[in-house]
Amino acid sequence: MSTSHASLADDGVVLAVPVTTPYVRHSEEPVAWHVAKCLRTLLERSGIAKQEVDGLAVSSFTLPPDPVAALSRSLGLSLTWLESVPFGGASGVIALRRALRAVQCGDAEIVACIGADSNPPSGFPDLASRFSWAAIDAIHPYGAAGPSMPFAHLTNHYMDFSGATREDFARLSVASRRNAAAFDGALLGTPVSTDDYLRARPIAGPLHLLDLVMPCAGAEGFLVMRESRARALGLPFARVRATIERHNAFAEDSLIVRGGWALDAESLYARAELGPEDIDVAAMYDDYPAVVFMQIEALKFCRAGGAPEFVRQRSLSFDGDFPLNTNGGQLGCGQAGAAGGYLGLVEVLRQITGQARGNAVEGARIGLVSGYGMAVYDRCLATAVAILEGEGQ
Repeated sequence: MSTSHASLADDGVVLAVPVTTPYVRHSEEPVAWHVAKCLRTLLERSGIAKQEVDGLAVSSFTLPPDPVAALSRSLGLSLTWLESVPFGGASGVIALRRALRAVQCGDAEIVACIGADSNPPSGFPDLASRFSWAAIDAIHPYGAAGPSMPFAHLTNHYMDFSGATREDFARLSVASRRNAAAFDGALLGTPVSTDDYLRARPIAGPLHLLDLVMPCAGAEGFLVMRESRARALGLPFARVRATIERHNAFAEDSLIVRGGWALDAESLYARAELGPEDIDVAAMYDDYPAVVFMQIEALKFCRAGGAPEFVRQRSLSFDGDFPLNTNGGQLGCGQAGAAGGYLGLVEVLRQITGQARGNAVEGARIGLVSGYGMAVYDRCLATAVAILEGEGQ
């Protein structure tokens, strides 16, 4: 069995204690401060002493030039397992996968998984300009500013491929803001209408303002441990039914309307012994609406090119018939750097363990989390998905 696609349902390792630290638009605090704030909340809510945490997985764009090892000193932790998880929007699921393996193998007993970033006033432009050597050498010297240009190309190609319209994307934006309005951790909780979406100022055609996430600062986190430990602590928890990860799928595609999820979705559902129809709540990485539509299709909720029709027929609100990004996602909460790759996982964990705050999906037990990260010029390279089953409501 491929270890990258292994079933984890019966291995006795679970995740618990979903934590979102309050987001702020800008922060001059170093990223270690945001990681520490999240860790402190994880400890307070779990009843675990700091010295009992012997594993740490961290995702952050603004931690360098410090190495992740420096956090062990900053946080006062003595660790037997430490991992940097630099996969952007796929980081949350990939951190979960790595942490599960660590606990299964006995390398750690309790692993804190944290995505966090700071955002000073000049933070995002500076980060975008040095995101990769491609950005430094081949993109920014020629005037391109940030990821919206390549994702405008992706969105335009997706619209040509699928027949999607801006009105279709508006359905996601409107639902995201409605969900955000019911979640007290969202920065963008003011509802918007379809007309608001369509009238928003253009950024890079066909993208307009409400297609973009707002950079901010904050952290997301959760703990991974043995099920017996979670039960002893009285913590609601979730098991991992199945998980997949892939990098650089469909490298031959000159323009993309699909990602690695499409290669592995059948294996994912087979190992989980579930189908798309069994998912009670979903979170899909939403840096741009077209990316969400690609995930809806690749994860078998509809045919390829069928997401526009799918969203016309479904309600994406937390109280609708296809609850998606129930905390508002990044379109509603903001994008706290690499924490955006944890945002959906933490929210689904809240939902399926009965800990959702004002936006609960009634009876949710099975959740799906999908990630997409590490943008190069025209696409992201990392995809990952987990199907979780909650216990302890």
